[in-house]
Amino acid sequence: MESNFGIYIHIPFCKQKCFYCDFPSFAGRERLIDSYLTELSREMALTALKYGQDGKMAPYTVYIGGGTPSWLDMDQLARLFSAVSEHIRFDQVAEFTIEVNPGTLTKDKLRLMKKSGVNRISIGVQSFDDNCLKKIGRIHRGKDAIESIHLAQQLGFNNISIDLMYGLPGQDMDILKKSVEQAVALQVQHISVYGLQLEDGTVFARQQAMGKLQLPTDELVENMYDYIAATLPAGGYNRYEISNYALSGYESKHNSLYWQDVPYLGFGAGAHAYWQGNRYENPTNIDAYMAMVRQGDILSNIEEKVDEKAHMEEFCFLGLRMTKGIDKEKFREVFHKDIYAVFGDAIKEMMDKGFLQEKDGALSLTTIGMKYGNIVFGSFITST
Repeated sequence: MESNFGIYIHIPFCKQKCFYCDFPSFAGRERLIDSYLTELSREMALTALKYGQDGKMAPYTVYIGGGTPSWLDMDQLARLFSAVSEHIRFDQVAEFTIEVNPGTLTKDKLRLMKKSGVNRISIGVQSFDDNCLKKIGRIHRGKDAIESIHLAQQLGFNNISIDLMYGLPGQDMDILKKSVEQAVALQVQHISVYGLQLEDGTVFARQQAMGKLQLPTDELVENMYDYIAATLPAGGYNRYEISNYALSGYESKHNSLYWQDVPYLGFGAGAHAYWQGNRYENPTNIDAYMAMVRQGDILSNIEEKVDEKAHMEEFCFLGLRMTKGIDKEKFREVFHKDIYAVFGDAIKEMMDKGFLQEKDGALSLTTIGMKYGNIVFGSFITST
């Protein structure tokens, strides 16, 4: 068994699909939840038998995401946590996160989460502005988000993360500023901020194709980015990854695994795994996923065989997402090569453009490089 790894568990059910969302999540499939939980538990059991110790897995982090895990009712949540405790040992778990959405969260659900060992809550806020929330298809309003955060704090959760978005329809700089100021005022420990991306198959992509989507100008979106990048650190939130800010000591341990070349297992429809040098993906279709598990298939659908070239590229562009960057010595330890011997041309080009810097034995993005990270990542992929 890998000695340091994460576990991700996917709950693909929502009350309503958000207009920007291209994740494997589905509204109106409540009739499948109980069967899904049965197969989810079976998948975890089969994996624990094959890769665990004494029939249980012993990860460093556990993350339950979606979809909307908090859309499950109390009995269903209890079943989910029962499966987790049955197949996972928690003596080495440093962080146990669950995603929740305002409008689906209750005091009883939060109590059950705390009783079940959850020590980190991630709340999908996106905006505190009611008009913005309505335009992106969220089911909650600003006051619901504030109430959810207060409720979690009152019940003793002291590691709360919230998601915010910028570049949204109907969002101007004043609206964004108020949301950021509200987040800081609520004294949450972690803030993730994402720019709107128009993904294929989403409501927004269809609206854009029909010319019906009114978005902020590129200049305004860039100003929003600059405001966030300046304001959150000034408020005490350390930027440790391109889209993530945290009070000292509250950086996401689970998400950091993804950026640091650490293996992880994924359970549920559409879940991904990075295990023993390969990347795996479960079927996104819920029925196809459940059929796969009933047949006893686990880690069977290889999305990508990660050869050395792909491994080196991923090591670099994922590492560069974090502000501490790529540890040159760790690169040498993993690949037995000097990073300049492999990516020297790309490094020089990005340094000449002012996007990349070398400091304290690491290569990291500059402030301007953070803004144009995709250019830097692409240079590492095309240079080998």
